[in-house]
Amino acid sequence: MSKVAILGYGTIGSGVAHVLEENESIVTKNAGEKIEVKRILDLRDFPGDPNEAKVTHEYSDILEDDEIDIVVETMGGTKPAYEFVKNALLAGKSVCTSNKALVADHGTELIAVAKEKGVKFYFEASVGGGIPILRPLTTCLVADKIISIRGVLNGTTNFILTKMTAEGADYDEVLKEAQSLGYAEADPTADVEGHDTCRKIAILTSLATGTFIDYNQIDTVGISKITADDISYAKRLGRQIRLIGMSYMEDDKIYAFVAPYMLSGEDPLYSVNGVFNAITVRGNMLDDVMFYGQGAGKDATASAVVTDIVEVVKNRGRSLNIRWEDAGVKVSPVSEMSDRFFLRVKKEDESVIDGLDILEKVDDVISGEIGAVTGRMTEKELLNKLSDRSKIVSLIRYQ
Repeated sequence: MSKVAILGYGTIGSGVAHVLEENESIVTKNAGEKIEVKRILDLRDFPGDPNEAKVTHEYSDILEDDEIDIVVETMGGTKPAYEFVKNALLAGKSVCTSNKALVADHGTELIAVAKEKGVKFYFEASVGGGIPILRPLTTCLVADKIISIRGVLNGTTNFILTKMTAEGADYDEVLKEAQSLGYAEADPTADVEGHDTCRKIAILTSLATGTFIDYNQIDTVGISKITADDISYAKRLGRQIRLIGMSYMEDDKIYAFVAPYMLSGEDPLYSVNGVFNAITVRGNMLDDVMFYGQGAGKDATASAVVTDIVEVVKNRGRSLNIRWEDAGVKVSPVSEMSDRFFLRVKKEDESVIDGLDILEKVDDVISGEIGAVTGRMTEKELLNKLSDRSKIVSLIRYQ
């Protein structure tokens, strides 16, 4: 029997306990032995909860318990999660986490410690909620050279953009609705400014390339400046706006960025609506594969954590097979990557885009404005060719 400790009994932590109990028979069958929650660390008490007696307020109760061989971290953030997780690994306990901030900040070190101690550090639930994506990158796609990864990786921003498109509503109005429904935090900055997506694409790219990608190097633009007028232009052009996290490996360069895109109906990410997530991976032999599903939520994310727990149990005695080394790789500026762009300008200022290669103009969406789609060029070239950047009302990448 495997004994598990859960750090943090919030939405995901309690979900892990629920999945282990609700699906006990199938988990036991797949793991080859019973898995039981022995301890739960939280600052709070949970009177009346089925696991009330397992709650402790002292981390040492878990660290010093030799029966506990798997620690599940669902606290979020890096303090004190990093210290707790590292000490668990050093004590010879495997760790499964849903904490993207922890993995993005300290993944290189924690993976190295796990390998040194002969234990596991798994983090499938840190990207895409319940979507299996990290393990396929490290097991199912290893015969391919990964060329690109693109994804709708944040349910909050996708819900907002979906509602804005369906209802023609303004950003601020839909954000308030998302907060009232619990899809957005009281402080939504991490989601709407793209920081959450940024960490996730950094993790995905690190696994795909086998080298640490520092999310601080990733150019990130969120959705807070997307307006109902931008949505109207997108509809007129037969497109939908989605916040995309993307990495692209070309020659010896790695590009990674987060930005809103106007996507065509031919793009598989075009139809990803609401709080759902989707990730497409392109390999040099396999071409494109897509992973789609619930990107967040108690049961979906907890299911991914429990899958990691089962993998730990099934693979005892085997070395950790994750390549993730700090090789000092620098992310190339996205301004140097070729793309198409959509611009809005006032009709009276149309001359500022005269130097651009314009493929299409739209002048019947917003009174007094022109919308324009450029040919492929780098962002650096685009900005250099504009006679007056301050006259651009809106600039969005265009697929």
